[in-house]
Amino acid sequence: MIHVIMGLKGSGKTKKLIDSINETLSQVNGDVVCIEYGKKLTYDVNYRVRLVDSQEYAIGNSDMLKGFLSGLHAGNFDITNVYIDNLYKTIGNDREIGEEFVAWCAAFAEANDINVTITISDDPNLASEEMKKYL
Repeated sequence: MIHVIMGLKGSGKTKKLIDSINETLSQVNGDVVCIEYGKKLTYDVNYRVRLVDSQEYAIGNSDMLKGFLSGLHAGNFDITNVYIDNLYKTIGNDREIGEEFVAWCAAFAEANDINVTITISDDPNLASEEMKKYL
């Protein structure tokens, strides 16, 4: 399953993400990973969450992030939930590429029985119909 939290800057996306992470920890027995851009969430999420700073791994586009997610899963089949904060800061601001990445994530999540939640800083009214089904 995939869920996208989309809104303009200051709309509370990261707060919703943190709440979702902490709620998930109380419900799942698997591993939870959060990919963030910069080290901002260190003190906001539970220590059991594996926080990954995309900048430390030089992830700069959607293909690199796809490979990174695939590698995470290949190395740990116990991952049940993946959170990606600030997608456009990690892969760039191209809406078309972002929507293609979300579609790929949806297929990857379904094929591997993983829940993925992504925050995107963008106007939800400008999202395509394809993207809106994940909001």
